[in-house]
Amino acid sequence: MGLRTPLFSEHERLGARIVPFGGWDMPLHYGSQIEEHHAVRRGAGMFDVSHMRPVDIEGPGALPFLRVLLANDVARLQSPGKALYSCMLNAQGGVVDDLIVYARSPDRYRLVVNAGTADKDIAWMTAQCAGFEVAIRPCAELAMIAVQGPKARVRAEPLLPVAVRANAMRLQPFFAAEGDGWFVGRTGYTGEDGFEIMLPSDQSAGLWQALLAAGVHPCGLGARDTLRLEAGMNLYGQDMDDTVGPLESGLGWTVAWEPAEREFIGRAALTALRDDPARRAFVGLLLTGPGIIRNHLKVLSNGVEMGEITSGGFSPTLERSIAFARVAPGLGATCEVEIRGKPVSARVVKPPFVRHGKILVDRLT
Repeated sequence: MGLRTPLFSEHERLGARIVPFGGWDMPLHYGSQIEEHHAVRRGAGMFDVSHMRPVDIEGPGALPFLRVLLANDVARLQSPGKALYSCMLNAQGGVVDDLIVYARSPDRYRLVVNAGTADKDIAWMTAQCAGFEVAIRPCAELAMIAVQGPKARVRAEPLLPVAVRANAMRLQPFFAAEGDGWFVGRTGYTGEDGFEIMLPSDQSAGLWQALLAAGVHPCGLGARDTLRLEAGMNLYGQDMDDTVGPLESGLGWTVAWEPAEREFIGRAALTALRDDPARRAFVGLLLTGPGIIRNHLKVLSNGVEMGEITSGGFSPTLERSIAFARVAPGLGATCEVEIRGKPVSARVVKPPFVRHGKILVDRLT
């Protein structure tokens, strides 16, 4: 039996199919993964993401520590509540984890790290913080519910505490507001608008039940994966890991190269790779032939192996298989994916495939 979130009994009550994920027992779906996917694209869905770990970094050394720890530059967070996405790298330039960091005050920050890497991440941060006047505190007392979709914020609004409600509804994307022990970010992992709400664990079931009563559809890991794939969002452990860095994972935009004197962990390795002509590319694929793309399938060009699928699956919005692939440089506008020993034609595209309910690549018949 794996770890269980404070909402586990709610998932059981709703008849969810429970599966292991990152050491946790989590809902895969509540009956129809496709319906859950469309609920988020067209209305509002909610996900229990309490398995993810908020970690508070506090103290006068918090900012200089994070500027060394992360590839993106936390000094860019000039306003309380502002957030950014970053990779945390090892010395070889591989991704220890990808995360969101929120500025709370000049010496207080909140990171949200992945479930399966949380213990590793905290150990890594602790090992790197020597010489910095900083405290690292995992927030085990918090649960987390993501409410996502074009109607998500409106349906969540009356259920937020008065102390945070007005500020939450005024948030711009990638900002957060807090009050009464709740922390509400206008962030998400679906390509739709919405909130990620951190709150005391003992209040999470009440919010879940109130959202359900307000017409917010419960959604599991299955829909979360198809939504993030359509939205062009990476999954740690598939699209990048300790051995693969941001420049070969489509995350070069998360690396802050300026100022040049900022020596973040992994910078030297990334600098060497940046100008390497053999550096692999990270691309999106849209299958134009029949079949379903799965992880680790070979990508071919005129019969020559060029790389492999890192994340792949069926897109409910496009009604076609899509994927991310890491490939050798020089792949053209079309390629093939080897499915069950046979090459199937595909088109190379730039993710995302779908954002805010809009298809961003041509749907082919």
